Amino acid sequence: MTLSDLAERAAPQHAPRTIRFVALGDSLSEGVGDRVADAWRGWAALLAEGLADAHGRVAFSNLSSSGAQSRDVAETQLPAALALRPQLASVVVGVNDTLRRTFDIGLLARRLDRVCAELTAAGTVLLTACLPDPGRMLGLPAPLARPLARRQRAVNAVVHDLSARYGTVHLHLDAPLWTDDRTLWSADRLHPGERGHRTIAAAFHALLRERGLAHGTPPSREPEQPPPTRADAALWLATAGTAWVVRRCGDLLPQLLMLAATEVRHSATGTRDHLDARADRALTEALNATIGT
Repeated sequence: MTLSDLAERAAPQHAPRTIRFVALGDSLSEGVGDRVADAWRGWAALLAEGLADAHGRVAFSNLSSSGAQSRDVAETQLPAALALRPQLASVVVGVNDTLRRTFDIGLLARRLDRVCAELTAAGTVLLTACLPDPGRMLGLPAPLARPLARRQRAVNAVVHDLSARYGTVHLHLDAPLWTDDRTLWSADRLHPGERGHRTIAAAFHALLRERGLAHGTPPSREPEQPPPTRADAALWLATAGTAWVVRRCGDLLPQLLMLAATEVRHSATGTRDHLDARADRALTEALNATIGT
């Protein structure tokens, strides 16, 4: 059954088809990096414009919020999304979890499994994405970047597993095609710029069209604003970037320094694979726990 079939079934006879699309997640889906008329737009809003043909319409609700973690999506955004009875919902979250002292891959896996399970049970088609690790995108020194990379790899592995389990429309935003092209990213190096948001929207549109779930005009990949320059990036890092690090990493920094010291110690003794093995065990336990739910 296609998205049009679902929309037709839910609409009164002869009424225009309405596709209800809801975005759940953090600042990436909120649209940070793509400012239009003093407000964030973002890939989800751009995608919404191309879902329906001339005979249909789209009801788009963006429940995403900057700084949101998996807990926020499961406890606050999910009930609001279910109340809207969407045919299509995006669930893109996890980076903020990795930037917290309380990071727990088991809790994240159970939360996201619940979100995917309840939306799928309600007849919603899901969009998911795995994301680049923030340490690499920010160019942090290796001892600081590796712990964050290990966490993001675990989050992505959970998302990959849930994507396969629930048949989601999935985008690999951690692939070099995305991370190595700096024209896709805003000055903060963590959020897409306008070109990036447009490219994500167009990529999701292509995947949805393959499934017969998108019928409108694909979003244009060409930005209306120029990409940020190196000077823009340097200015952001010297000003707003410092405030961002304080807000997002304040409770993580002491632990991150300890994790970095552990990385250095294991690197010096040639036992860094022990850290990877420990993370792999935690990931396996997390995935096994969701299978039993």
